[in-house]
Amino acid sequence: MKRNILITGGAGFIGSHLVRLMVNRYPEYNIVNLDLLTYAGNLANLKDVEHKPNYTFVKADIADLDAMRRIMKECEIDGVIHLAAESHVDRSIRDPFTFARTNVMGTLSLLQAAREYWESLPEKYEGKRFYHVSTDEVYGALELSHPEGIESASTTKASAHGHTAYGKEFFTENTKYDPHSPYSASKASSDHFVRAYHDTYGMPVVVTNCSNNYGPYQFPEKLIPLFINNIRHRRELPVYGKGENVRDWLYVEDHARAIDLIFHKGREGETYNIGGFNEWKNIDLIKVIISTVDRLLGNPEGYSLPLIKFVTDRPGHDSRYAIDSRKLHEELGWEPSLQFEEGIEKTVRWYLDNQQWIDNITSGAYEKYYEEMYAGR
Repeated sequence: MKRNILITGGAGFIGSHLVRLMVNRYPEYNIVNLDLLTYAGNLANLKDVEHKPNYTFVKADIADLDAMRRIMKECEIDGVIHLAAESHVDRSIRDPFTFARTNVMGTLSLLQAAREYWESLPEKYEGKRFYHVSTDEVYGALELSHPEGIESASTTKASAHGHTAYGKEFFTENTKYDPHSPYSASKASSDHFVRAYHDTYGMPVVVTNCSNNYGPYQFPEKLIPLFINNIRHRRELPVYGKGENVRDWLYVEDHARAIDLIFHKGREGETYNIGGFNEWKNIDLIKVIISTVDRLLGNPEGYSLPLIKFVTDRPGHDSRYAIDSRKLHEELGWEPSLQFEEGIEKTVRWYLDNQQWIDNITSGAYEKYYEEMYAGR
């Protein structure tokens, strides 16, 4: 079946992995990659598919309603997978208005353009789908406990996957929204608009909330690529607070597989949580990164540990995120394919083997941004 799928933010980290997967897996589809190419968008992420006959790139701003209307009509879009977003919490604290414009008004523009175009067709919403990619951060924070202080029954979900849980509760699809940062507030608002378009206009939508992703092509302001690069250059490794915050980590290609599966087989109007049952304290994760990078660079064990520098904690820093993905597993059979140790090994090797990619991104402006961010902390 021929389809015209619009993927927003397709030159970004998660988006480029999804574009690559769908271009290669569905030669009968026309994949339209829409990206404004702001600081985190990079077409070098897609060099291997840019000449494929079923791939098209369009540079546009999702907050430009007229442009979205034109693209929906000209490309005859019947499916939207919406990933384009401002996503870095630190940036949202410094500039919340940009996050509101892109994440809220951009999503609203896409919804309205899709609604107008699909309702103009004879078949209207038949065979259409608007897939909105969100984050676990909209749920707020979970209680953080030490593993030895948790009853064994409460760790069933995580231990079944061979991982430690740092609390009794997990985010489910029914968890009440409680965003704590301008970033998570903007994503929560966009989620509400998507669901409102389903309830008000009957638009066929699906929403997913995912845990932290890691892997190749991630912009090096995020923890894992930033620290890999800093270790390589013998720079400080700034750790918020005492590094006690816990996150659930998922390899990016597993996330792309989940999006593909849910886009095609997920139930209309539903929400699915995507996570790895893979909780790590930041400080423990950082030590794994240090150990892996040092080993692959031939450094002595513990060589880069002195680079760790504890800095003043981020305002409103949530203590723990942990996703319960059982609904996705039970309904559609998805589960992560990689254990974290295997995924982090692949990730570190990629960044070390693609040093020119990261060097081209880490410009002087980027370095100045981080110098200002951590000044006086």
